[in-house]
Amino acid sequence: MGYFKRVIAWLLFFAGLIALLYIASGIFAPKDNTAEAGMEYARVNGILGEPPDSIDILVMGDSESYNGYSPLLMWKETGYTSYTCGTDAQKLTYTRTMLERALEKQHPKVVILETLAIYRPIKLDNVVLEELSRALPVFRYHDRWKDLSMDDVTQKVTATQTHPYKGHAHITKVVPCDNEEYMHPTDKVASIALVNQYYVRAIKELCDRHGAQLLLVSTPSPVNWSYERHNGIQKFADELGCTYVDMNLESVGIDWTKDTFDKGDHLNHFGAVKATKFLADYLQKQGGLTDHRADPAYSDWNQKWKEHEEQISRG
Repeated sequence: MGYFKRVIAWLLFFAGLIALLYIASGIFAPKDNTAEAGMEYARVNGILGEPPDSIDILVMGDSESYNGYSPLLMWKETGYTSYTCGTDAQKLTYTRTMLERALEKQHPKVVILETLAIYRPIKLDNVVLEELSRALPVFRYHDRWKDLSMDDVTQKVTATQTHPYKGHAHITKVVPCDNEEYMHPTDKVASIALVNQYYVRAIKELCDRHGAQLLLVSTPSPVNWSYERHNGIQKFADELGCTYVDMNLESVGIDWTKDTFDKGDHLNHFGAVKATKFLADYLQKQGGLTDHRADPAYSDWNQKWKEHEEQISRG
């Protein structure tokens, strides 16, 4: 009987602890999607401020994605709406979380996953912390304790801001790279860690469940890409039943003396223009997406492109 009472006591203790963490999560979670409200990656979480069911394409991944892809240029070229949800050194654990958030309000037809994230190592603590944070946000936002107020107890969660470039980083700096011949053909295959495979499959299942096509895309990068990695992603894409586009092997027209701001690690504005136009042409040929440029409901996109074009002209 004593053993039984101890078990019940422990169960009650853990139930109470979880209840307290659940209540604390509601208080600690930001009540707006702004940096001032405590939201992490406010640029990326600007997707939460977009009108419901207004985004055709979501772009996920690390810094390759938000530097190398311009949603506003995609709009200008095709009339497709898109948002880049890439973050620095994004791990697939957070990719899934970010995709889940976006899919609460959006029903994109295409989800692009930039493939460098598939090779980014995921440690056990990344998995544990992200899973805990998804269930109980207090683990993600515990540092907000010093900024809490009564509004955090009474205010409802909202999203009032979105990013002017729809998640894209506009960088015109040029730092050349002289490694133009980096994709040397080989039969070698760069292996993908099992935990990374698990999360890509989870992302694919999310896409399937929400009626979106998962498209794997490799952004041009002499620093990060190789034929071995291409072979690894192609093999995995075939297993998943996904389309894979490797712009490192396509005629994108990248000039590594002008189109990078950090010696070939990332594309700058000039490289992003070329990569985005390539993807725009690819997606138009695939069909299935709607040109919204003449739709009054999307007039804000025309205004945002005009403002961005003015900035580009100023350099």
